[in-house]
Amino acid sequence: MSSFNRTVIEEFRANAGQVGGPFEGSELILLTTTGARSGKPHTVPLGLVRGDGGGELFVVASAAGADRHPAWYHNLLARPLVEVETGTQTYEAVAVPAQGAWREGLFARIVRAEPGYGEYQARTRRAIPVVALQRTHEVPAREGGIAGKLLDVHGWLRRQLALVRDLAREEPQGAGAASLGLQLRQHCLAFCHSLEFHHRSEDAGLFPYLEQQHPHMREFFLRVGAEHRVIARLQEELVRALDAPGPGFSERVERMSRELEAHLDGEEAQLLPVLRALEA
Repeated sequence: MSSFNRTVIEEFRANAGQVGGPFEGSELILLTTTGARSGKPHTVPLGLVRGDGGGELFVVASAAGADRHPAWYHNLLARPLVEVETGTQTYEAVAVPAQGAWREGLFARIVRAEPGYGEYQARTRRAIPVVALQRTHEVPAREGGIAGKLLDVHGWLRRQLALVRDLAREEPQGAGAASLGLQLRQHCLAFCHSLEFHHRSEDAGLFPYLEQQHPHMREFFLRVGAEHRVIARLQEELVRALDAPGPGFSERVERMSRELEAHLDGEEAQLLPVLRALEA
């Protein structure tokens, strides 16, 4: 991280998002991506563009008109789940680059509001990306403790997979095909990466601990571990198919939905009473 960015980030966090100097009066966010190669968090301050009505948030990968996309853009293509800091809020989002007519309309509106972005585009042959930060759906926690955390994670996975299923069922055609395809890719990757991390954490941490406390549950944990491996294979197939999602892609998502729903339901039925008893 450059010393300039570090200074801006420190000032941003110390003053609820307000930054002076060349950014005084501008609306900024801090965007934290996961390094495509390093796997480490990478935070950058970025100018914020609001959509009509102020609800949607966009960032522009201008890199001051350089011929290469900035590192944070490559990161979010590899790992779409990002963290957004607005100064008053910190939340999770899926980063979706706009494409086709969607991108063209957004960029034209952005240039009308901020002509500097048009100057950056004039310096380079690459089409400067505009990225939508689509906030993941948040639901208030139903309960606390480890049981509540398990339900929160399972709820997030269910909601994200439902969105992927809805996108996969659509028939992208014409000018909207590129944008829909990229939305599907980004949300599917966010789901798959989160699912992989959740199952690794269970297999390496939660399950061995619970088996020590409840040896009679050994067969259950062996069965759930086998289910994790089946779901991991389906997940790998989904990720590979993202390069060219065709008619069979929706069927893959439907199968993942059936397998995952049955798995999550069975896991909750067995684990929630045990987790609640531990914290009683």
